[in-house]
Amino acid sequence: MIGGGVVLAVLGVLLVALGTQFLRTKGWSALARPDGGYLPGGETGVQHEEKQAGLLRWLTTVDHKDIGILYLVFGTVAALWGGTEAMMMRTELLTPQADVWTAATYNGLFTTHGITMLFFFATPVFFGIGNYFLPLLLDADDMAFPRINAIGFWMLPPALLLARAGLPADALGKILSTVGIHIPILDVLHPPETGWTLYAPLSIQTTNPQVDLLLLGLHLSGIATTLGAINFIVTVVAERGEGVGWDNVDIFSWTMLSTSGVVLFAFPLLGSAVIMMLLDRNFGTTFYLVEGGGPILWQHLFWFFGHPEVYIIFLPATGLVSTILPKFSGRRLFGFRFIVYSTLAIGVLSFGVWAHHMFTTGIDPRVRASFMFVSLAIAVPSAVKVFNWLSTMYDGRIRLTAPMILSVGSVGTFIIGGVTGVFLAAIPIDLIYHDTQYVVGHFHFIIMGIIAMMMLAASYYWYPIITGRMYDQRLARLQAALTIAGVPVTFGSMLVMGALGLPRRYADYPTQFATLQQVASVGAFVIGVGALLWLWNMVQSYRVGPRVRDADVWNLKESGQFTREWQWFEEQLDERYAADGGETDD
Repeated sequence: MIGGGVVLAVLGVLLVALGTQFLRTKGWSALARPDGGYLPGGETGVQHEEKQAGLLRWLTTVDHKDIGILYLVFGTVAALWGGTEAMMMRTELLTPQADVWTAATYNGLFTTHGITMLFFFATPVFFGIGNYFLPLLLDADDMAFPRINAIGFWMLPPALLLARAGLPADALGKILSTVGIHIPILDVLHPPETGWTLYAPLSIQTTNPQVDLLLLGLHLSGIATTLGAINFIVTVVAERGEGVGWDNVDIFSWTMLSTSGVVLFAFPLLGSAVIMMLLDRNFGTTFYLVEGGGPILWQHLFWFFGHPEVYIIFLPATGLVSTILPKFSGRRLFGFRFIVYSTLAIGVLSFGVWAHHMFTTGIDPRVRASFMFVSLAIAVPSAVKVFNWLSTMYDGRIRLTAPMILSVGSVGTFIIGGVTGVFLAAIPIDLIYHDTQYVVGHFHFIIMGIIAMMMLAASYYWYPIITGRMYDQRLARLQAALTIAGVPVTFGSMLVMGALGLPRRYADYPTQFATLQQVASVGAFVIGVGALLWLWNMVQSYRVGPRVRDADVWNLKESGQFTREWQWFEEQLDERYAADGGETDD
């Protein structure tokens, strides 16, 4: 199996190389043509000034910046939804007994929390950042296929509605019943209780029809993500400006290119796997039953997608660290090329580690050993990144702005998350810690520690470009400090509880873990307060924050890091204030 993964990865690299050579011989831009998404008049940025007004603008737009904002708003809504579920779970775990919510409700909460955060929060937010800034960083007019870009986004809201139909259906059913209307289907849809991994045979045997809708929603979101990935790849390869060669493509674009390559191999497989499960549930096929492929087949297919999915949302976060951290260190990124190489290496190796999630399933020990080796090896390129980030800061002129605080905090929490993950790659330790709170703690040190933190850092760093206004920087620094403090308190406690043997996914637990559970919940509430402060700062600053008149908000010209997106912003400000004579209201 490991051989198959490596062969697949090598074939992928060869295909990319052949495709690149083919495009080079034919001419990049000649092959990437608009898909009809532009307004009449050509492909320049001027045409986007002819946008529709009001709501119609957002429903019909094909402008990469507008679609980027739509992605960001969508991802924020999903994050608030999934984050609320996390707070509900931590509230339940304040006491050893399941006396706040029922065990069934708790099962539904951790299932929908995982699905919402991974599929509808993390990936869409990075795609939103990529949509807005990649064309600016690459000096491109727009994304390669603007209309496909819009279609890809507009598949996500119905996908979320399908995946999360249980709660809205329940609420709608109760509202309608108050006026005497009864729709039976609304009574039978409930949040699935299968866990986000949807393991067979539980997911096949459960009679809840919401599982079918969830599978359809995941399939639709996979199509949307694949369309977005194709667009990113073609944009980076074929739409770069004349002065942007491969030797000076920025680090964030490199990570989005690598992420998109991983998406192309991972998400289509997930789409096929969920369709087979849908057939098993509704049409009597036996893909994941003992008579056919068996339940373990689902685990192989799911984790062949599932582990690369972690890197799909991890690589853009590392790109943001590599982008933001040098700006506030007063130094250029140390070892740029080695960070690019490590990014590509992680993308390839990510397809050779999936079975380390299955060490306890009784697979051949020789297969386990090979997956342990690759799982340990993937730590090397990750360590290269950390070394380069620390070297960038070393002897630099550090400025503790909110994005910098979050970047430094991300590096610290990523080190903890990475080191604890190395232990899980070792077979003897994984057999003990499998399915314990240790796994949850390790995973969230990555998810919350670097991925979510770098999203926040990016929102602070590029907020002036997106809104034309500045936010409350003191409040932002407070929010950053709360988040960085809350992460180790919450997920460090989980590491300890897991090491002591507490299993995950239980609404009740032995009383000796009560104190640690309460500490973890307090840490989670601190993170939640930080999230609310961030939301308030973003919304309130958009309303009344001071307008930005000098594009060099972060004094980047001084260190020679006034990059393309800020140069574009400076041109926009020059045009705006030249047009109104500086009379724009504050």
